[in-house]
Amino acid sequence: MPYVTSNGIRLSYQRAGQGEPVLLIMGSGAAGHVWTTHQTPALNAAGYETIVFDNRGIGASDAPAGMYALDDLVADTIGLIEALDLGPCRLVGTSMGSMIAQEVAARAPHLVRSAVLLATRARSDVTRRALTEADLALRESGVRLPPKYTAVRTVLEMLSPATLNDDTAAAGWLEILELTGGNTDGGGQAGVDRAGDRREALRAITVPCRTVAFADDVICPPHLVAEVADAIPGCDHVEIPDCGHLGNLERPAVVNEAILEFLAKY
Repeated sequence: MPYVTSNGIRLSYQRAGQGEPVLLIMGSGAAGHVWTTHQTPALNAAGYETIVFDNRGIGASDAPAGMYALDDLVADTIGLIEALDLGPCRLVGTSMGSMIAQEVAARAPHLVRSAVLLATRARSDVTRRALTEADLALRESGVRLPPKYTAVRTVLEMLSPATLNDDTAAAGWLEILELTGGNTDGGGQAGVDRAGDRREALRAITVPCRTVAFADDVICPPHLVAEVADAIPGCDHVEIPDCGHLGNLERPAVVNEAILEFLAKY
């Protein structure tokens, strides 16, 4: 994969397809190539060029020591858009990636044509803060959990009951996650979840946005996604049933339809 230096960080990226550019921003603990399973083929087939990249701390990109602030990843992304001369481009983000996309749209609207924000939020409530603090405490303890345990915990947190109660689907997910170590650890990316309440800042966004909530999402539940839609002026909102935090992988056809329908308008 090629690299670009942005904000003093070397970021790995990949381009595919031809047409107007869509930059896809991945969530915590996952490399950019996860988008290539379902989303980039659909976008390329619809006539868009796609650009995926590894955020700092994951994949082939640089991984500086310490915890990262949301501002760090936002500056990385703005620098990548400028270095690759993508702007104004469409953004698609998920989870932490959608938090980054929100901030890019607010701070650099000249670089953004529109944005689709999957599984997003502007703040953490008590339960989500407890999840973050528990994960940080585990990391700091130095304890390394067995892959089989981590895989089970991951499916319980990230997937819908519709998937968990389907023996074939659940077995497939458990096998994949155990083989990969069940690893969703983005190292310093965990610091992004301490960004505080960003709802007021989101009111400055002027580019067209769509939020997409996954009905069974434990990490970014629909009520927190709806808060983002309420904060961004004129923001469109969609809720997709029978999927959890990994909705783009659980129900890719429906998620891709929600992405493409909005991007075709804006």
